[in-house]
Amino acid sequence: MTMQMPIRATRRSHDMREVSILQLIEWAFQREKVRIDFEQGTQHRPQGALKGYGMEHILMRQAELGCRVDGGGTSEPHPDADAVADALAVLPEGHGGQRMAMRIGELARAGQVPSWHIPEKTRVVPCEWRTTKHGTFAQTESAGMLSYMSRGKLREVEVKYCPITIQNHPGDAAALRREYLGWWGALLELRDTFRIYGGLTSYVVTEAMPPRTPWKDAAR
Repeated sequence: MTMQMPIRATRRSHDMREVSILQLIEWAFQREKVRIDFEQGTQHRPQGALKGYGMEHILMRQAELGCRVDGGGTSEPHPDADAVADALAVLPEGHGGQRMAMRIGELARAGQVPSWHIPEKTRVVPCEWRTTKHGTFAQTESAGMLSYMSRGKLREVEVKYCPITIQNHPGDAAALRREYLGWWGALLELRDTFRIYGGLTSYVVTEAMPPRTPWKDAAR
């Protein structure tokens, strides 16, 4: 599912552009092609920041320095893109940690948001099909032999059943929505952290967020 959110930036007097947190992250991964460094080596860490510090400390130090300390030698991403990567690298476990950080980066790089709905209704279908000259039929399996009396004689007949599977189970939709809410909550954490602690040199993060429960809007 792709959400088109073109940046409509407004410049402030000090040349800072307003963007949403999603726009900022997509810019960092799509245009600046930033990568998340979970190791957070000293050559990629703001001076004075130690392993284990949260993103609040990292962003405050970057705001003081106005850049990210690196080894130089090649063209580096914009400092604000580095700040995004550093914030994701230390995303709290309560918001998904490294797994969620990677997911946010993958989606941002593709310009997508998590899929939250199943396009088709729930269906019960056979697990397998078989085709004969008479057509296509559900594959059946034997459940054993059944004995019964008929006209004074003991007779036996094989009982068969059709294994089924449920497609587009409501539980699948619930799982997708939980994933979406986890992604949304992580973006909210990042948004609030950037708004409170700064750490950016060219952008300022607004309050704008993607819809929290788009399935409710779709149901109207």
